[in-house]
Amino acid sequence: MRLAFKFAAPALLVSAANGFLVSPSSSSTRTFTAAGRAAAAGVPFFLTTSNSNNKGMSKSKPRTLSMSAQITSTSSWDDLKASSAAQPIGSALNNQVELRKSGKGSAHVQNKLRLFDADENEQPKITLYRDHAGWCPYCQKTMLLIEEKQVPINIELVPMRSYGDKPAEFTRMVAGGMLPAITIERANGQKQVITESGVIMELLDRAHPESEGYKPMMPDENDAKGKKKYSQLARLEREFFSWWCTLMFRPEGPKMSVPGIMGMLTGKKGPEMSGAMSGFLDCMGKVDEELSSTKGPWFFDKDYPTMIDFVYVSHVERMIASCAYWKGLNLRDAEMTKKFPALNMWLDAFEKKEYFLAFKSDYYTHIKDIPPQYGPSYDGGFDEQREIFSKAIDGTDGESWVLPLPFDDPVQPLYRGPPLPLCVLEAAGIEADSDGTYEKCNPDAMAKTCRQMAGWKIASNGMNVAKFAARGGSAGSKNPRKSFGAELADPYAEADKNVILYVDSALRVVCEGLQGSEETEDDHMKYLQGLEEKLSASVPADKVNDVQRSLAYLRDRIGVPRDLPLASARQLRAHLNWAIRAL
Repeated sequence: MRLAFKFAAPALLVSAANGFLVSPSSSSTRTFTAAGRAAAAGVPFFLTTSNSNNKGMSKSKPRTLSMSAQITSTSSWDDLKASSAAQPIGSALNNQVELRKSGKGSAHVQNKLRLFDADENEQPKITLYRDHAGWCPYCQKTMLLIEEKQVPINIELVPMRSYGDKPAEFTRMVAGGMLPAITIERANGQKQVITESGVIMELLDRAHPESEGYKPMMPDENDAKGKKKYSQLARLEREFFSWWCTLMFRPEGPKMSVPGIMGMLTGKKGPEMSGAMSGFLDCMGKVDEELSSTKGPWFFDKDYPTMIDFVYVSHVERMIASCAYWKGLNLRDAEMTKKFPALNMWLDAFEKKEYFLAFKSDYYTHIKDIPPQYGPSYDGGFDEQREIFSKAIDGTDGESWVLPLPFDDPVQPLYRGPPLPLCVLEAAGIEADSDGTYEKCNPDAMAKTCRQMAGWKIASNGMNVAKFAARGGSAGSKNPRKSFGAELADPYAEADKNVILYVDSALRVVCEGLQGSEETEDDHMKYLQGLEEKLSASVPADKVNDVQRSLAYLRDRIGVPRDLPLASARQLRAHLNWAIRAL
């Protein structure tokens, strides 16, 4: 499901798990991962299951093009990078990159230092080690607490075993290589290592007290009632998690009659719900009841989320994705919002926080990262809806990853909060609605902004992206060393050297398309149509299939949030599909 690899590269780096386009960094060597399409989900709609995996992909016209002509037929990466920097979106993103290097700026999955309002000359004494791909729910909840509480901290990125090898220096320092972990530098220069997310979060809260201007994340030691409630909520979270595991990672068993809930879910009366599904939904009702008992959206009567909210949300996020894909249960649709209003209000409140966007995955990324961490999931639930949702999530419906895209995603809501970093939205002149959502914004303006963010991402590291994508060529992805738990994880694979330059040329045309400044979707589609001749001319007929395979390889490994927020990632996926079809 993911792919991991190490290589030295400047600026924007190509990765592989939650994606492969990594934010600019001063680091010269990184570990990356990539999410592959699950075998059970089938191959892309324009591929066949032939041995070559590309039979029937192309209907290309004969072409005879010299190598030199092919290379000069499209804009260079330097030109594309400059073009992106000249746009308001690219300029805002470049400014954010520089801010983040100094520990300032917005939350980001690739940040290595967070200072917030702290003095830049005072380096933090605590270092957090979290997973490189953004897969780990325990790392995620720790980062959410850090962002809300604004704890100054150093961050180091380490791969999970499911998609890569942990550095020897890390495993020597942290027994078993557990993530997350922190080290605390003592006055004598020695470092204390601490693991377990709950312990780490509590320690960070105690070490940064309210008396020093930090938000408290747990009930005060003298608040017996609050401490009792926290313990009850923590036990309920474990019960909820257990029911999810029972539903997802075991066969559901026979379906039983649960008329009330079934009527709400399906609009018809009758037996069709397993005991595991009923137990999961009943427990979700308990969680909803706890949330409804407070004045605001959070578990405690605070105007901000506290530690228990973070403990819940990282797994609830995965529950929502997995229920839609493997069970045909959309916990965010109108029906379920009526059934669990407080839970959905709580999720909406999280969606409005920019830092939550920075660590939030899309459903596609989750259905790739869940099996290697928890085990294989079982199909079940509501069959008809499951087929619809699963194909929309993994792009095999032939619509959800195809241009022109609908304004909103058919399964996962994009605009309950900022769909892109606030600096990007501000640069584009896109403002939130009065309720903090972006559901009423101009669809054409939003699509243009999302495209240009994806174009900036590709341009920032174009040649390395092309080399990574070329692993999809017929002579690529050879792995002579070892395998990993995540599907397609292949840290030591090499590119198909015969197609790298052609993949590179095709990607430059895709990047040019993403950077287009057309004000409407109709005009953008016309613009892309005008680029099709350039795209077609950039790839000789005998390389078309391998280039198509490479673009598909890249498309299936775009991860959220690792590479881009979903609103922008879906544009990149769809534009790669446009290029594949155009070839």
